Amino acid sequence: MHAALAAGAPVDVEVESVAADSLGARRVGALPFALARKAGAVSVLVPDEAILAAQRVLWREARVAVEPGGACALAALMCGAYKPAPDERVGVLICGANVDLDALARVAATKRELSEREWG
Repeated sequence: MHAALAAGAPVDVEVESVAADSLGARRVGALPFALARKAGAVSVLVPDEAILAAQRVLWREARVAVEPGGACALAALMCGAYKPAPDERVGVLICGANVDLDALARVAATKRELSEREWG
């Protein structure tokens, strides 16, 4: 979707992300693209490290188990890829329907402490 919005039409892309494989479509469909464009959707990219950090924060701070793709919106806020306007109200939709509990356990076991940048 990100590449399609930038190009103004659906395009083929290489899928490189490991963390959010559920978001790794090679090409967005015509209908979702048209709807996103009509709605004025904004798309940002976040690195895998930020996605895993958001997943870790959700588990450690709220005990919410989410799949990496479900942590992407929070990751965008935490790493600064998306900066809300001063008067903007932001809601973050998270999903854990396809969470891999073994992978979550590895993410949660990471010794790295939360920084101000990650949790704000």
